[in-house]
Amino acid sequence: MSQILLFNKPFNVLCQFTDDAQYKAQRQTLADYIQRPGFYAAGRLDRDSEGLLLLTDDGKLQQRISDPKFKAEKTYLVQVEGDIDAAALERLRKGVDLKDGPTRPAKARKVHEPKWLWQRNPPIRERRNIPTSWIELSIREGRNRQVRRMTAAVGFPTLRLIRTRIGDWKLGNLKPGESALRDA
Repeated sequence: MSQILLFNKPFNVLCQFTDDAQYKAQRQTLADYIQRPGFYAAGRLDRDSEGLLLLTDDGKLQQRISDPKFKAEKTYLVQVEGDIDAAALERLRKGVDLKDGPTRPAKARKVHEPKWLWQRNPPIRERRNIPTSWIELSIREGRNRQVRRMTAAVGFPTLRLIRTRIGDWKLGNLKPGESALRDA
């Protein structure tokens, strides 16, 4: 039977098991956290993003999870610079024009910072005179740095990005660096 490993990827960890030799001493990889042979990441999460990463021991399932044609919805908790307004949220909901074409419509809503959220190490940069706000954003595509580019396009750059859900799999109460094994 196929298995899924839910992993809470910490900030600054590469979403791969090996690294270029010149950086090895400085950058952590999945190998620093996961010692299960035969498990491979289904999709990716940028080094400066945190949260849910799925790994599986089933190549067909890995492809189904990560292939955009299957359109698995991914949900993110996003801290943005500025007090995001209704107009920007509506633009995200309708789709945003990026250099590589328009995005599909997204689900977007303003939320409060969750009480369960861990501190990031290192913390985000804070500006004394510029507030921050949080949104929950769900998309069904996965272009390179898409969420960051979408929030910047509507005037609210991303400061922190945490993936909380992929399809039916949720981050739950996993702390950074923790994982949980599930049957697929």
